[in-house]
Amino acid sequence: MRADLFLCCLLAIFAFWSFISVDAEDPYRLFEWTVSYGTIAPLGVPQRGILINGKFPGPILDCVTNDNVFVMIINKLDEPFLITWNGVQQRKSSWQDGVLGTNCAIPPNSYWTYKMQVKDQIGTYSYFPSTLMHRAAGGFGAFTINRRSVITIPYPEPDGEYTVIVGDWFNTDYKVLQQTLDSGKPFPFPDGLLINGHQNSSVFTGEVGKTYLFRVSNVGLTASINFRIQNHVLTLVEVEGSHTRQVEYESLDIHVGQSMAFLVTLNETAKDYFCVASTRFTKPILVSTAILHYNGSLIPASGPLPSEFDRLLYFLCLRFLSYRWNLTANAARPNPQGSYHYGTINVTRTFIFENSATSIDGKLRYAVNNVSYVNPATPLKLADYYNISGVFNLSTIPDNPMPQPARLGTSVIGTTLHDFIEIIFQNNENTIQSWHLDGYAFWTVAFGYGQWNPGMRKRYNKVDAPARYTVQVYPKSWSAILVSLDNKGIWNLRSAIWPRQYLGQQLYIRVWNDEQSLYTEHDIPTNVLKCGKAVNS
Repeated sequence: MRADLFLCCLLAIFAFWSFISVDAEDPYRLFEWTVSYGTIAPLGVPQRGILINGKFPGPILDCVTNDNVFVMIINKLDEPFLITWNGVQQRKSSWQDGVLGTNCAIPPNSYWTYKMQVKDQIGTYSYFPSTLMHRAAGGFGAFTINRRSVITIPYPEPDGEYTVIVGDWFNTDYKVLQQTLDSGKPFPFPDGLLINGHQNSSVFTGEVGKTYLFRVSNVGLTASINFRIQNHVLTLVEVEGSHTRQVEYESLDIHVGQSMAFLVTLNETAKDYFCVASTRFTKPILVSTAILHYNGSLIPASGPLPSEFDRLLYFLCLRFLSYRWNLTANAARPNPQGSYHYGTINVTRTFIFENSATSIDGKLRYAVNNVSYVNPATPLKLADYYNISGVFNLSTIPDNPMPQPARLGTSVIGTTLHDFIEIIFQNNENTIQSWHLDGYAFWTVAFGYGQWNPGMRKRYNKVDAPARYTVQVYPKSWSAILVSLDNKGIWNLRSAIWPRQYLGQQLYIRVWNDEQSLYTEHDIPTNVLKCGKAVNS
């Protein structure tokens, strides 16, 4: 019965995709994922996990640039559920973004099919649940977009590649964690770190003298992570879909929501070596290990674990500055990345978004410009499409921090298609922040300590800042990004640190023009789920 249902659904999808004129030469990749509960014990403590097709972490979603990807989600949980595709831009189709501002959640014992085209993207991405605190129980995994065969890469073809999913982990049931946040209490400290779902037992096997590509994503809830391999250097080649200059590092920081790829050559004595993940900016420091195994060796890993790079903020900032766009490399298209001269474009609007921890009605909340986001019962995208009033307005949140009491609200910024905007993330707190923007890659042009001011613009990198989808903001610091708003829709700008997102540190950007055309935005999906005020629309 389910197979027949899936076939009927796919036939409808193909009809829809033909209607919007997707290139028939672009292949289709079909996935059926059942999301269910299961018992897991990644830190040795049995607990309820969220599995995809019985797996924790979930399966790797592997595709090629411009593929049409269809993922049928069968929800066997006891709660509504959504998955978001972290970094996948969903060109002209925020309908597929998988967050509560664009989609109704999939009801229990029901299904829904995402239909995406991974247009003009390559690289290392991830997916995870966007509803409630489901992410604290699993449901996450890697999303890899490989290059087309006609596109070259700016480094020798690796002899193989490894997918590495890292993140902090909590032994507490996800519903209890959610109740902790709902009651206004602070989120607890993690119980440990995981590498591919294990604390100390993951193994990566390779041959002496060969070079391997490691794709690493931080899918955790709260902790920035430093990754390193004993006696081996990491040659950075990609940050979140952008080829970078190839620089060697002893270790690399991957903040919450971030991904990167690096090359490792097995050029040491044939034995086992420790791969180490450890937390940044935490006391105590949590550590997880895996093994890099030279094939045929019987010598176990030994010696002290390799130490992390300097923890001083000054040196971390220098490290951040050293990530540069490879201007001559091809990306998803044959033309070089550097052919887009972002630094010559005039900024049409500037936003300063200041995060804060606050108390509203006696409970802990997180806010942006003193507005703590609340999800309406009707997704913003549906309310916008059907012209439903009373769901949101474009004046809830100011463009800049204002001296006003913190309050609840549904924050939506109104912009125009093809605006070129500047966003300053101002972090006056003592904790590191991580910000993610759906639907886009942005240029991370600058950062600094203290308060941003217009004079800081002279420090902007307007030549070779990497284009990425998540940026960290160090404690008592700021980060600046530039964004070309060329993707029509409603897009989530959020804290990637999930308890902060859950308690209000997020907003949406409405990118709009009055042209009703499939050249600028796909039509509403034929299988759209409706909820809230849109039920009868």
